[in-house]
Amino acid sequence: MAGLPDHGTAEQRHPFSLIVYGETQVASGLASILNATTPMFTVLVAHLFTANERMTPAKAAGVVIGFVGVAVMIGPDAVSASGLRDLPGQIACIMAALSYGIAGVYGRRFRGLSPLPVATGQLVGSTVLTLPLCLLADHPWTLPLPGPGVWAALLGLAVPSTALAYLLFFRVLGRAGATNASLVTLLVPVGAVLIGAAALGERLAPQAFAGMALIGVGLLSIDGRMLRRLRRAAAIPG
Repeated sequence: MAGLPDHGTAEQRHPFSLIVYGETQVASGLASILNATTPMFTVLVAHLFTANERMTPAKAAGVVIGFVGVAVMIGPDAVSASGLRDLPGQIACIMAALSYGIAGVYGRRFRGLSPLPVATGQLVGSTVLTLPLCLLADHPWTLPLPGPGVWAALLGLAVPSTALAYLLFFRVLGRAGATNASLVTLLVPVGAVLIGAAALGERLAPQAFAGMALIGVGLLSIDGRMLRRLRRAAAIPG
């Protein structure tokens, strides 16, 4: 992977800062659509800097189909209010997706290691780098002590949603490659819609089901195994 910058921890950290800024400028639905471009960037970066994750017509078609599925599921209302005033936020979200793509391809070099030290090193390194900025920006010593609800929310974000998530991410990255690991960004809106329906009683619109179906088709196309099985079945004489 010659040519990639030797800043894996920084590349993993940049998307969070960019997304936080982008979310303050654009609607969450539009941010979800822009974040779903991550597999596109990952496929491109992997094609340029790896030897065994080259872009194929099936992968390219799958990424495009999956992105269209996310856009269909979110709906046109997400982009109706966007304009030039939202351009900096949109650029930040797109740069975050590009950073995810670079980080995923860079992280392949750690596939021979256990996910635990890799995830620990990445999180500790990013914490050390961002802690001075947090102290300068927020002045936490001037804020009131958080209550039990805040601590519970913080633990929920830190343990299952960050620590466990990165353990799973680096394991999937080592076994399945950068492109397959990046496909989670296509499933995030699906999970959000399903959880909203199950936990909050939100009704699923027909476009949600249509979007999920398109995302499923895109994932199958990128994975390629189903297409290979269909080709083999068609080649067997009846």
